[in-house]
Amino acid sequence: MSESISEMRAELLQLLREKSYEEREVTLASGKRSNFYIDGKQTALHPRGAYLIGHLFADRLGAFGAVEAVGGPTLGADPLGTATSLVTQLQGRPLPAFIVRKEPKGHGTQRWIEGAKNLRPGARVVMLEDVVTTGGSSLRAVDNVESEGYQVLGILSLVDREEGGRETIEGRGLRFEALFGKEEIRGA
Repeated sequence: MSESISEMRAELLQLLREKSYEEREVTLASGKRSNFYIDGKQTALHPRGAYLIGHLFADRLGAFGAVEAVGGPTLGADPLGTATSLVTQLQGRPLPAFIVRKEPKGHGTQRWIEGAKNLRPGARVVMLEDVVTTGGSSLRAVDNVESEGYQVLGILSLVDREEGGRETIEGRGLRFEALFGKEEIRGA
C-alpha cells in the first residue's frame, strides 16, 4: 500500500461528499428531523469507498486494544464489516466480521448474531456504524451483542453527526471513534 492514511482519508472524505451527502429534509432513525442526510452505504458499497473504509477502519482499530472481530447492525454496518475484515486479512492480521440482526433469527439458532461460528465465546469486538446521531440504535446493537456473550470494546463510526451520540456511547463506558464529523462532510 503506497498511499498514506492521510491521503486515503482525504479521498474518502471527497467520496462521502459525492456519494453519501444530500441536503434535503429527512427524518432520521432517531426520530429527529434534519435538513441534511448522510447515507454511508452509498460510499461503502462503492469499490473505492469499500477499499478506503477497510483500510482506515483497520488502522483505527488499534485505539480499541486487542480486537478479535468487527461487526454491527444490519444494514449499515454490513459493507463496513466486510471491507474491514478483508483488509485485515490482506494485512496478515485477520479479523472476522459479524452482523447484528434487527430481530433475533425466528428459526434455527434464534440468535442475534450472524457469523458467530467465526467468533470465540467471549470475543472482544468493535461495533461498526456508518452514521451515529444519538447513539440509541448503536447501544441497542451493543446490548444484543453482549447478550450473546461477547465483550464490546467500543464503537467505530464512519461519520459522527455530532448530535449527542458520542456522549451517550461514552456514558456507557464505551470508547467511541469516528473517521469524520458532520462539519467535515458538509464542507464547513
